[in-house]
Amino acid sequence: MFIRTFAWLLAAAVTFATLGPHGLRPHSDLGQDGEHALAFVMVGLAFGLAYPRRRLLSAAAAVVLIGVLELMQFWAPGRHARLVDFLVDAGTACLGFALAAAADWLLSRFRTSSATIEGPAE
Repeated sequence: MFIRTFAWLLAAAVTFATLGPHGLRPHSDLGQDGEHALAFVMVGLAFGLAYPRRRLLSAAAAVVLIGVLELMQFWAPGRHARLVDFLVDAGTACLGFALAAAADWLLSRFRTSSATIEGPAE
């Protein structure tokens, strides 16, 4: 439940940063592409961990919604929609989903190997 709440709050924060006033958007030394990449890899990772049984559907929905978010910038004062932003955002969100899948896979392998080492309970 915690990770789902975190994922939705993170998505809301990214939406605000994307569509909100430029002066209220957080800035870092990563530059625009770096900030986009970090934000959306975290969104993909959070949603990938929050909804493991629907990861592929969540990733597809994320790509569509990232496109919608980018298009909404046409109507946000001082913002601009760019194809390169969409590509960075969607690509890094998918990377986040892939990292979540890899983490689940590694965790399941670890559980399987530790159960084998311990042996059956007596």
